Formats: sequence, structure tokens, C-alpha cells
Amino acid sequence: MSCSVISVIPLLQALIRCASVTPEDAGAQVFLAAELEKLGFTCHHLKFGDVPNLFARRGTGSPHICFAGHTDVVPPGPEERWTFGPFNPEIKDGVLYGRGASDMKGAVAAFAAAVAAYLDKNPDHNGSISFLITGDEEGPAVDGTVRVLGWMKENGHVPDMCLVGEPTNPTLLGQEVKIGRRGSLTGVLTIRGRQGHVAYPHLADNPVPRLVKMLSALAARRFDEGNDHFQPTNLEITTVDTGNRADNVIPDSVTAVFNVRFNDSWTGKTLAQDIEGMLKDAGGAYEIEWKFGAESFLTQPGAWPETVKKAAEEITGRIPAYTTNGGTSDARFIVHYCPVVEFGGINKTVHQIDENASVADLEGLVRVYVRILEKILG
Repeated sequence: MSCSVISVIPLLQALIRCASVTPEDAGAQVFLAAELEKLGFTCHHLKFGDVPNLFARRGTGSPHICFAGHTDVVPPGPEERWTFGPFNPEIKDGVLYGRGASDMKGAVAAFAAAVAAYLDKNPDHNGSISFLITGDEEGPAVDGTVRVLGWMKENGHVPDMCLVGEPTNPTLLGQEVKIGRRGSLTGVLTIRGRQGHVAYPHLADNPVPRLVKMLSALAARRFDEGNDHFQPTNLEITTVDTGNRADNVIPDSVTAVFNVRFNDSWTGKTLAQDIEGMLKDAGGAYEIEWKFGAESFLTQPGAWPETVKKAAEEITGRIPAYTTNGGTSDARFIVHYCPVVEFGGINKTVHQIDENASVADLEGLVRVYVRILEKILG
């Protein structure tokens, strides 16, 4: 079977023109599916709730390699501050500007271009190739990848390995391969007192000093030293609010919000228990609401991570480091089904005004993905 050749830049520009701010798709997945069908993929449009998702597969055998990513993007912010507009992709001095250029329509376009290039020379390859594309990665992540994975399991599409195209490199292609991510836990801590006049403190109960004591204990705590694959766990206080606009009133209550990024020394549950013990020791009554964002995960270095690392080295001339830094990603769901690693473009402009990716890096990413396919499927 002869396959169409796809150029990464026109494909990426077409995807960027789709204003697919979560959970809107604006035609991005429909366009991508049409391109994949030309390559012999069978496409399934899977909508869960308000979220569009796409699963596409070519072949039925093993090894089965899955490319996972998302077509949704974060809001553009003030559009007048963009040089060319967030959804008007333009190239200037070898750099393509547009929302999603790096996070992560760039990698999705590179996936498709790489598969097309590989199929052009290997139309009768072994195994199978699939795409898991969601429209809910930048949002709640409830009706996206996690729901598609359940559908894949029910329908016999669980892959042997998965590559997520999140932008993993700080400044140069080939710097990092992510083999895991830290977990995320948010605490909403409230201390209640009694409102009163600042001139009559004996008639009131100021909750702020008690909160300050608790936050001081949390900020000073060193949870662990990290390990071979993870940074130390860190806690950051993000807001403190009394809702009090008067400077002569002792507030009735005060609330602080903090977030903890934790390594695999902890689970969300054990970390919450540890923090509650610290707050109790600091003294005074408190209320806390926990918001569990994600557990940490790790794909142990082995055959699949080494394949990606070696492919990146051969194409870029750099030896990537295995890392687990950064925020959360949908790889945290995929790890429960198969080994998963992340390798994509440059992350220095993600979510920013004038988000961009260099043409050279995008074309280099295509070559890395082709090399991975060659190593896995022959």
C-alpha cells in the first residue's frame, strides 16, 4: 500500500488554525483523522461528556506502539499582544508562532509526519501503530485519556509501549526523556477565630497568628532528600486570604492554599497524613480540604526508555537525561496500562503569549520519531 507523505509544518499550521481551547475541538481532531485515514488508519471518534477524543490504529499485531498527545490548548490570553495572533500560525526567522506550537500540536503533527515518512519506506511493517489524542489534557482530564484507555482495554487496543509528545526539553532537542512525574497534592487550610475590633483584642480571637505558625512549620519542613530519579518533595504556599478589607477589624477566619509536588517516597494519602500531623503539632484547631491532583509514577529504565533515548541521541547528537521534573501529564494514566515515556519539543514558551517552535526542531522531532519506529517495528 502506498502512503501519502505528510509535511510537519503545513500540518501543524492547519492544527493551530483550529482554536481548540479546552474542551472545544474546532475541527482539529477531524482534520487529523482525515490525514491518518489516508495512511491506512482506522479512526474512532470517542466523545465522553463534552470532550472529543480520537483513537486511530493501523495494523493489528505486536509490537504495538502508541503515540499519545492532545489537541486542546490553553486560552490565548490578550490576543492583541500576539505578534501574529494565537490561531494565525506564521513563520518568522525560522520560528513558527501560534498557540499549541510547542504544547503540543507540534508533537502531534510530528507524530503524523513521522509515521507517514516511515510508512512510505515500510508499508508492510511488523506490528501496529496507534494514536491516542485527547481534547481534555489542559482541562479537568476526566473525560479524556483516562476514558479512552478504558475503551481501548475493552476493545483490545492496549499497546505494548507508549510515547507521549509533551515538550520535554528546556532549550535544545535531545536534552531530556521523561520517565515519570511527581505527584501533586493541594491543601486548603482554614483557621477560624472570632471577629472583633483591633483595639479590643481580648474580645476577639485572631486566627492569623495561628495560621502563620502552621505555615512556618510547613515551609520549613524538608520532606525527603529525593532519590535517583526524583527531585526532593517541595511544598509551596500559593495564597493567604482573610477576605478582610478593613485594617481595624480582626478577621473571623483565614484560609491558605498550598501545593505539594511529591516523589515516589509518598502517596497522596501518606503525605496528607504527615501534613495533618504537623498541623496538629503546631497547635490549635484547623480545617483542611485536600485536592488530589495526581500520584507520582515512574517507568523504570529499561528497553523502551532506552530505545527512545538512543533514537534521540542518534538524531540530535546529545545524550538525553532521564528526568521526572515538571508538571503533571496524561502519562500518569497510561503507565497503568503499558510502559510510557515522554519526548517532545522545547518547553520554554509553553502557555506563553507568542508560544513558538523552531522549524528545525520540529523537523528534528520528526526524524527522532521515525528512528523510534525503525527500532521498534524494523
